[in-house]
Amino acid sequence: MIETVIEFSRYLAALLYGSTVAVSFAGMARVRKNYLAVGCFTAALFVLQIACLRIWGMAVTVKIYPLLSHLPVAVFIAVYLKRPWLISLTSMVVSFLCCQPPRWIGTVTGEVFDSASMDHIGYITAAFLMYYFLQKYVVESVRHLMERSTKSCLLFGGMPAFYYLFDYAAIVHTDFMYSGTRAAVQFMPFVTATFYFVFVLLYYGETQKQASIQRERDMLDSQFRQAQTEFASLRQMQQNAAAYRHDMRHHIALLQSLASEERIEEMKEYLRIAESDMDAITPMRFCDNETVNLILSAFSAKAKQLEILLTIDAKLSNSLTLSDTELCSLISNALENAIQASKNIADSNERYIKLRLYSKNNKLCIDIRNSYQIEPRFHKGIPVSNKQGHGFGTKSIAHIVEKHGGVFQFSVKDGWFIFQATT
Repeated sequence: MIETVIEFSRYLAALLYGSTVAVSFAGMARVRKNYLAVGCFTAALFVLQIACLRIWGMAVTVKIYPLLSHLPVAVFIAVYLKRPWLISLTSMVVSFLCCQPPRWIGTVTGEVFDSASMDHIGYITAAFLMYYFLQKYVVESVRHLMERSTKSCLLFGGMPAFYYLFDYAAIVHTDFMYSGTRAAVQFMPFVTATFYFVFVLLYYGETQKQASIQRERDMLDSQFRQAQTEFASLRQMQQNAAAYRHDMRHHIALLQSLASEERIEEMKEYLRIAESDMDAITPMRFCDNETVNLILSAFSAKAKQLEILLTIDAKLSNSLTLSDTELCSLISNALENAIQASKNIADSNERYIKLRLYSKNNKLCIDIRNSYQIEPRFHKGIPVSNKQGHGFGTKSIAHIVEKHGGVFQFSVKDGWFIFQATT
């Protein structure tokens, strides 16, 4: 009687262990409702298996076990947890692989004590310990791995899926594994080694690709934060100009005092300094859009300092779909690229940048043309650079334009590098 209870406890523990590991890998939220659902689901499967044992016996039940346990678990994950079928099936076969360590520990324990009951007790104990280990150290990593991409999920689930098919084909439905032939003995080590090296090579390529994408995303985020900082600086410049204008009455009072004392040279020097201060902090006015005025004012001063002839034709309103930081990042990156290309020309008389901005149906239209010294190279329609840390400006431009459903084009014509976009 006790042996029977221990045996059935082992079957229940195996079913509960496999189900809970599978739903954990699939990303089940740890809430009471879900735990109750898994518990009731497992209990229903256990009753179904007991009924099959009584009707068909152990031999038939073992052979159809995938239909009684594994397939229902995958369906439960897909239907109840609303997970993709690929993740559902991968979670199931990976949980099947996780059942092998408790099975082996139980077998060793049974052999040592020469007792079937100790086999079951060893399995139950190992299953509890294995579950704790998986929940603490493995589940989050596996979940992230499967959700990263379809390719990543396929790579991760390939080996468990093959082992699952091999186990039922070579052990449950046939005796190939226990036939004693050399091919049977060496088959699994061969397959394991092959899958291991294929997985390492393919997954390394996948992680390198993901790492590259993450680095580019970090650089774009950094550029966007820099654009926010620059825009805040431009705002502060405008506020300083407003404050300077507010204090104009004090300057006038001082000038009147100097004039009454006929201190003409001091007046001239004071006016020169005041004019210089005003020029340094007063943004130039190019259009009705305040944000664009601040950006163009800053780059106009930069171009002048580098002896680049920058001509600007801007007709923009304030009703644009882009945020101020996106507008700043877009125009700043485009002008920065133009300045970097033009400043390398030896003859300062050949340094030209022509900028045209206008709005149409509340959309921003940009046309920037600049002279250049080195012929630009393109990859998939986007200019690329061999210099470390360069090339992210154009990617940031493309990201912002595509985000708002716009279109853009980089081209070269008649000695001009041309960037055009509508967003």
